[in-house]
Amino acid sequence: MRPPRHFIDLATFDPAQLRALLDEAHRRKAARIGATKGAKDADAPLIGHTLAMIFQKNSTRTRVSFDIGMRQLGGDTIVLNASDTQLGRGETIEDTARVLSRMVDAVMIRANAHQDVLDFAAASSVPVINGLTDLSHPCQIIADLMTIEERLGDVKGKKIAWVGDGNNVCASFIHVAGKLGFDLAIAAPKGYLPRTQDVQAAEAEGARVSVSQKPEAAVDGADVVVTDCWVSMGDTDKDERMAAFPPYQVTQALMNRAARNAVFLHCLPAHRDEEVTTEVIDGPQSAIFDEAENRIHAQKAVLLWCLGF
Repeated sequence: MRPPRHFIDLATFDPAQLRALLDEAHRRKAARIGATKGAKDADAPLIGHTLAMIFQKNSTRTRVSFDIGMRQLGGDTIVLNASDTQLGRGETIEDTARVLSRMVDAVMIRANAHQDVLDFAAASSVPVINGLTDLSHPCQIIADLMTIEERLGDVKGKKIAWVGDGNNVCASFIHVAGKLGFDLAIAAPKGYLPRTQDVQAAEAEGARVSVSQKPEAAVDGADVVVTDCWVSMGDTDKDERMAAFPPYQVTQALMNRAARNAVFLHCLPAHRDEEVTTEVIDGPQSAIFDEAENRIHAQKAVLLWCLGF
């Protein structure tokens, strides 16, 4: 029996696999022009397949995009909030994985700890998808890269500036920088820089990643400017963060330092006039709602890869 294809971290993917995922996402989106949102894709390849979705954290885009994406592919979904399952009463991650492997065709888990997803995948005989952990958010990055390519063409050779917390989303950008050939400039406050091991591993693959505490330098000439919330789910140091991050707010003045046709991205939810001003988030350079919509098509590409289609 072939081992399941898990989608845990983009660091484990090679350039050809990443390119294939992006191409499939673009193709699926193009094929649906004119269709209603609930209509099945013409080929409906996942008829007869069921995806279980486990949420240890709140979700809007991840939950809806996987649900709608699976339906468009012809499949079904089951939503499980961890607190409402036996996980909430002490059942082990591994036992839950073994049970669900007998009942569904794939599992997406949005977890507090990255290790929970690794443990779940190790015990699962069906594909497991990382819907977000404290260390990475690979599904988000597929949608982000798709959005960049819609606006600017091939991401290769582009400069992407990350401004703010060197968090899980930032980590996933680091994981793919060398594989897809874009420059990544990160600006974050001391104490909130990305993990050194992620940067070093990417640089070993040829990635051009710069890390500083200077948002202006990171954004200068950038094709894409990306930020995220200053305080994310699970962060317990809100006061310290709110003191450290104001110099990293994405304003129109900061965007003006980027390339003329630069695109602004944010994985959402956004705290308007906190990490980004309303002027930027609603401005002509913002692609945040395209980015959110593209989560559907990105998830579909991931599901098809995991299930061998």
